[in-house]
Amino acid sequence: MKPVSPRRSAIVAALDIGTSKIVCLIARLKPQHPQEVLRRRSHGIEILGVGHTEARGMKGGAVINLAEVEEALRHAVDLAERDASVQLESVVLSVSSGRPSSEFYAVNVNVAGSSVADGDISRALAAGCHHSVRSGRVVLHSLPIGFGLDGVRGVGEPRGMLAREFGVDMHVVTADAAAARNLMLAVERCHLSVETMVAAPYAAGLSVIADDESDIGAALIDMGAGTTTVSLFSGGRFTHCDGFALGGNHVTMDLARGLNARISDAERIKTFYGSVLAGGSDERDMITVPAVNDDDREPPQFVSRASLVRIIKPRIEEILEMVRDRLAASSFANEPRARAILTGGVSQLTGLPELAARILNRPVRIGRPLGIAGLPESAKGPAFAVATGLLVYPQAAHLEHFEPRRTRQLMTGTGYIARVGRWLRESF
Repeated sequence: MKPVSPRRSAIVAALDIGTSKIVCLIARLKPQHPQEVLRRRSHGIEILGVGHTEARGMKGGAVINLAEVEEALRHAVDLAERDASVQLESVVLSVSSGRPSSEFYAVNVNVAGSSVADGDISRALAAGCHHSVRSGRVVLHSLPIGFGLDGVRGVGEPRGMLAREFGVDMHVVTADAAAARNLMLAVERCHLSVETMVAAPYAAGLSVIADDESDIGAALIDMGAGTTTVSLFSGGRFTHCDGFALGGNHVTMDLARGLNARISDAERIKTFYGSVLAGGSDERDMITVPAVNDDDREPPQFVSRASLVRIIKPRIEEILEMVRDRLAASSFANEPRARAILTGGVSQLTGLPELAARILNRPVRIGRPLGIAGLPESAKGPAFAVATGLLVYPQAAHLEHFEPRRTRQLMTGTGYIARVGRWLRESF
């Protein structure tokens, strides 16, 4: 997308399509002086409208019923538009499905003149993007994470420096093309265009990680209903992305089976009473579980809080152990004391930060949106980290390399409208 000007205000709409909920946020970005905690942000964010509805037709962050997704999307967008009194044309869209993964490329080019210019940087970045194109995969992000001159790495700002050879280390995030295209199709059927697609864990990190944490090193673990995604930040850069299709819905299904309850009742019990931490009185503290059928003659059953912990904890441990294995296989393993930050609806389970700190062997905290004005109280928690991060992303878009957008088919055909389009481009 076109980066937001540091001297101008802008209206931005964010659309987070998750497995359990769809969130649409509309905000005004106002230029402001950098804050101490958020030095890299050039704009303040003021929420104008919020639309929030239950997701339908989604599984594991992917579209499985296009008509149901479209209906839920229309409802969420309509709520936000009414709240903000604006009509949307385009949105910034999150992507959590499609097996997001990171690839790394080191590219070297000869410097055209005596010093590094923008053209040399563009050639190097374009070469890195060219190597990253794979069949069936789509590039979500293409970020330079380090520069080098004549073999010397670690250069922060290469422009104007003398060198014969210029190198760049690229971090490229890719996802399955089919999953991304179906998300895009669902949005476009609502007569909205997709300004850009952002990996959900990257967006969550932009929302909840302070600049000092990003410099020192931090892992963002977004535990959603259908997926768990991981993003790593180091040296102020987004350096790694991973994910798998396991999340809070699996905990709900475990409860439904273990308690012989309806899925809706299991979800309610998980939300109100869910915990991974056993207490001394949990065996005596009883919870009512409604009968599976609607027969009033069948009495409800009662289970103890300790029984809930025995059902929930093994699944959460499985998710955290999978996260631990992915962190161990990444560069984050070289930073043993760097912090892990939890977001997503599952992170609100009682005792989860303590369990995560023990399994990951790291300091752990719950991440909540930073520097967002006007958020309703219900949207200030970790479940809205991705949606609010999409509003921060336009301020970080300038860090990425984008291939020029292909000229629309309307302008490249052979008909009358296409000829008019070519004449307009050539004449003006």
